[in-house]
Amino acid sequence: MGVPYDMTTQHRPDDALEDFTELIRDEQFFPGGRAPDDPEVQRRRRRSLIVTAVLTVAVLTSGGGYTAWAVTAPVADPVATSQVPEAPTTTAATIALPQEGASALTVSGADAYLGPVEGTIWVASGTDDPRPMASITKLITALVVLDAVPLADAADPGPTLAFDSADYALYDKYYVMGASIAEMPRGSSMSLRDAIATMLVPSASNYAEAVSTWAFGSQSAFVGAARRWLAANGLANTTIVEPTGIDPRNTSTPSDLIALGRLAAAHPVVAPIAAMPGITPPGLDGMSNTNALLGTHGITGLKTGTLGESGSNLLYTATFDVGAAAPLSVVGVVLGTSSRDGANHAVVTLLESISAGFTQVPLAEAGEVVGSYATPWGSSADMVIGADPSVFHWSDTPITVTMETTEPAEWADGETVGSITWTSGPHTASAPLVIEGTIEPPTTWWRLTHPGELG
Repeated sequence: MGVPYDMTTQHRPDDALEDFTELIRDEQFFPGGRAPDDPEVQRRRRRSLIVTAVLTVAVLTSGGGYTAWAVTAPVADPVATSQVPEAPTTTAATIALPQEGASALTVSGADAYLGPVEGTIWVASGTDDPRPMASITKLITALVVLDAVPLADAADPGPTLAFDSADYALYDKYYVMGASIAEMPRGSSMSLRDAIATMLVPSASNYAEAVSTWAFGSQSAFVGAARRWLAANGLANTTIVEPTGIDPRNTSTPSDLIALGRLAAAHPVVAPIAAMPGITPPGLDGMSNTNALLGTHGITGLKTGTLGESGSNLLYTATFDVGAAAPLSVVGVVLGTSSRDGANHAVVTLLESISAGFTQVPLAEAGEVVGSYATPWGSSADMVIGADPSVFHWSDTPITVTMETTEPAEWADGETVGSITWTSGPHTASAPLVIEGTIEPPTTWWRLTHPGELG
């Protein structure tokens, strides 16, 4: 498509002749506007001008055929040159793994960013050797009991447990051992749901033994059932010898505990109970959840565990928004930190480092030049990016960029001439390409003196 020409202006042969005569009179053919002093050079220049003037007059006055053609003939489109800009590069996210003990974490809902990681350990630190679980054991106890005596959901109270003198004595037993306990009045009763909640939320060891004995008739029967449950669920590296975790022989590995956490997070009774910040069972005072992180940083569960020199543990679930289409869900565990505060700090720091890896990356600035247009008669314009795009981005995911251009209709300032698109993982961002400047049509004089470049 040729550059449009304004046909509303009348172009006559006399106009061109007058322009040319004016050019000669102003001596624009001579450098600096003056002829050299040498008489011979002046004589030759005058002869050349006279000959050129005579020929031009002859052409321009020969019926107007050439002039009419020259002023209306199409000219070539401007020559476009462009270059796809380099995509921005980003720095890999630094995942702040715990520096003491051992840890592991798996992510759900992030395959588009992290790859196919759901159900596998995404990051880990330390070894995958068995370590004392401490009160994380109670999570296994609850799942084993509910496997034997199912409840429909967390609102189902289930059967009633009546506590006798033997159950009452458990309070003193675990008090002497320095374990977490809760009141259990002699002759009192409680629903199975409330008893499990008392075992999990304030981590009452006396309730863990009482409930497990009630469900299976004896502790040896419970241990046998627990070991069968572990084997059935593929937790081959987890050992349980009693229901509370007070015994350091109750051990598990980070990878087994991630699998346990996934089972607990999917359980219709255990998961809602573990997410409760506190409980007040009938006849008892209110008790807080030992998991102080509940409700912060997206943390929704699951179970704490601290045991003397073995250190502090936390098996946790979290769901948090990083700006993606849907929140991310994680199951993680830290084992063997020096204190409960240390375990909490390690978990929070890790989750914050994951969130920090998701960013909105600026890609370009409006007005950035990515190409140009040029014409033989000297008119030019730029091709520029017409917006300030950004893209949602994870860590150092490669960003690719593509550019498509089209032929403009008017070659005018602000006209859209294509688009540029950046891709980062599942996300794209685009911006229009626009002309900055206007391509002016060639002058009559240029047309008359450049017949070889006319169509």
